[in-house]
Amino acid sequence: MGRSVKFKSAQSCAQAASATDPTLNPPSTYRGRFAPSPTGPLHFGSLLAAFGSWLMARHAGGEWWVRIEDIDPPREVAGAAASQLDTLAAFGLQSDAAIVRQSERSDLYQAALDRLLDSGQAFVCHCSRSDLADDGGVHRACVATQARPDPAIRLRVAPGTVVAFEDGLQGTVRQDVAAEVGDFVLRRADGFWAYQLAVVVDDHAQGISDVVRGADLLDSTPRQILLQRALGLPTPRYAHLPLVLDGDGRKLSKSEAAWPVDPAAPLPALRAAWAMLGQAPMFDDIASVPILLETARLTFDPSRIPRVPALPLAALHNTHVTNAD
Repeated sequence: MGRSVKFKSAQSCAQAASATDPTLNPPSTYRGRFAPSPTGPLHFGSLLAAFGSWLMARHAGGEWWVRIEDIDPPREVAGAAASQLDTLAAFGLQSDAAIVRQSERSDLYQAALDRLLDSGQAFVCHCSRSDLADDGGVHRACVATQARPDPAIRLRVAPGTVVAFEDGLQGTVRQDVAAEVGDFVLRRADGFWAYQLAVVVDDHAQGISDVVRGADLLDSTPRQILLQRALGLPTPRYAHLPLVLDGDGRKLSKSEAAWPVDPAAPLPALRAAWAMLGQAPMFDDIASVPILLETARLTFDPSRIPRVPALPLAALHNTHVTNAD
């Protein structure tokens, strides 16, 4: 993870704050989501996040929605979104609502940004990366030597701003956002929307009550909570699943081990994801995806999910999860 977050076993100060801060109360009806970026085929790490979030939603008797987070065209791979959706369908993981694409929601992001600018909580920034290099890339004050034709827009983070929250799987998480992140970008200098703003706006607009995703996004959560507070939006419950790492400790999406899962053979990968989620061994005699998913729904136990941010791919032992044996 790029920024540091601290874990505690005690009850968090965020829990105490939730009694007086109405923005910390999520919707009462469970609605989860899976939100892949179309940067390539679905790999095992993404499948684990999809399956884990689907299981958590079904265990709670709630809905599971899919959203395509396609707001970074330079990183997008042509056809990847369609391929990811086809793969999810082959694994029996289909959205309970129409697919939402972030590339079609710019008006919502602009409205939120305008509110933050009008309130003075966001500001135009002409700083370049080289301007901020001496401070490790952390923006605490504008130090640009000249105006840029393409300035970014940042959220103002007051000195001493610390966010703590209770993660449903990883426990109490605390981050000094002012010291470690600083004023963060809402709209990039290239004109594209920043992930942090888009995800906060969309989670609210879609009524997402529970965000279940990989632990690589754990350090983004404090920034998203700050944005929710700035916009007066409720904060959903968060649960971050263990991140799957290759033998060199790299996230699968950045690893040569990230072969795409095979939509023509979904059962082995589903069994492997079930094992990585810490669930009791089963499914060896199940020969269809619908029966496996129904059995998983009935027997899933969230308390068995490992309470660690990351797990090595070797934890799967000899289980083949991809189309490359």
